[in-house]
Amino acid sequence: MLALLLLGAPAVTGRRRPGRRLRALSTRAAQPGGSGRPSVDPRRIVAVLVGVAVAVLVEGWLGPVLAAPLAVGVDRGLRRLESPAQRVRRATEAASLPLAADLLAVALRGGAPVDAAVAATAAALGGPLGDRLDRVARLLRLGATAEEAWQQLSSVPGAPRLVRAAVRSAEHGAALSDSFARLAADLRADRATTVEAAARRAGVLIVLPLGLCFLPAFMLAGLVPVIIAALGDYL
Repeated sequence: MLALLLLGAPAVTGRRRPGRRLRALSTRAAQPGGSGRPSVDPRRIVAVLVGVAVAVLVEGWLGPVLAAPLAVGVDRGLRRLESPAQRVRRATEAASLPLAADLLAVALRGGAPVDAAVAATAAALGGPLGDRLDRVARLLRLGATAEEAWQQLSSVPGAPRLVRAAVRSAEHGAALSDSFARLAADLRADRATTVEAAARRAGVLIVLPLGLCFLPAFMLAGLVPVIIAALGDYL
């Protein structure tokens, strides 16, 4: 019963919101190799299996009572975790951000309007960050406010400073090219610091397994004979 309820939840949701379901089906159909039919989410399957395991392994009435809340909690917890593709995308966007700030500064210094500079940077940069910048340029051309348009970058690591500079420039007329140039230098410095910290952390993580491997050998080869010899003197 629990498995049927959890696996059937997407279908119930789809009947309540036909427009959203239609858009989702259209997106799947537009993807390469997509069949247009919704697939079962692996995270939901894991949550169902956890709930079934609790219902079976916990004796008495407590098992079925705990199964459903635990399955729902596991499902929600798994959905909050980033997938490997999302982590790769965020890392790629963060790595491309300093170059994007440099390109924006160069285009603005050349006299290009903000929307044209953003569009040119998006075309030159490409990738996931280029897609975000292309959406920013489109929104600016459609008459959106600077805050609405630049919010497309708000989830990129390090980009909130760039967004604040763009919004401040639109509201108060600050020189945006100089702000972007300074931001590019700051972002590169921050990235170098992050890489250095990650390298140090990796060194520590490498030493720990080696220590765990050598510690038992040290105990057996160094301390155990001494303890045995000391006990032999007293026995």
